[in-house]
Amino acid sequence: MIALAAVTAIVLSWVFVRPVASATDPSVAKYIVGDEKSGYVYLDAQTRAMEDDDISNPGFLWVDKGKTLWNTVDGSAGKSCAACHGAAESSMKGLAATYPKIDPHSGKLIDIEQRINQERTQRMGAAPFKWESQELLALTAYVKLQSRGLPVNVATGGPAHQYWLAGKQYYETRRGQLNMSCAQCHVEYAGQHLRADTLSQGQINGFPAYRLKWQTIGSVQRRFRSCNVKIRAQPLPYGSPEYVALELYIASRGQGLPIETPAVRK
Repeated sequence: MIALAAVTAIVLSWVFVRPVASATDPSVAKYIVGDEKSGYVYLDAQTRAMEDDDISNPGFLWVDKGKTLWNTVDGSAGKSCAACHGAAESSMKGLAATYPKIDPHSGKLIDIEQRINQERTQRMGAAPFKWESQELLALTAYVKLQSRGLPVNVATGGPAHQYWLAGKQYYETRRGQLNMSCAQCHVEYAGQHLRADTLSQGQINGFPAYRLKWQTIGSVQRRFRSCNVKIRAQPLPYGSPEYVALELYIASRGQGLPIETPAVRK
């Protein structure tokens, strides 16, 4: 335990303060709601400009693919997403801002990726897209784009509350060889600098997001797994109940922040 504490102390000793944009900066004001700050606030001006320009934002390569998939017939039912839902610009507006949410049929918490695959298997008679596949990332990005600028609005009461509590517990629990929790980095040290990275609040309003480090778009669960690896903890499988509950809890921490998908992050 002494050795473990020493390792954790060394890691945290690398943390130092780095200024981030102020709430009075008009270019970031809409990305700050109360004490909550989107990851956009922690970016340098060049990366913000990349996100803001739909031509320069590389995430739109996946959005365009997602639009094609939306209109593509697939499965034994001979349907496309558009066949049932029509124009995504109207039918999907605001939807993604409410996920994860309770599925009324199963009574379980599901995220937007799981809802997309549910629609494919149950309504289209099509095979589900694999987690982190280009197809699932693209269609998710396209669906979430329709809520861009709208506030995160997840429900945490009623049947969702038990999942919210589970997500909170996961968020606050130390794990891995470095014995660290999500909260240590994204609450205690948010806004400070750890080596080459600025520690943000870990908000997820921009996912799926294009990460410059990845050179591709990725889901929030890929980010969770990456964080697990960084603290030398065992990453969970994609779609695990723990990760979906964690999504709900973190989304609730950013309640009111605008959906940014496809965001650009370091």
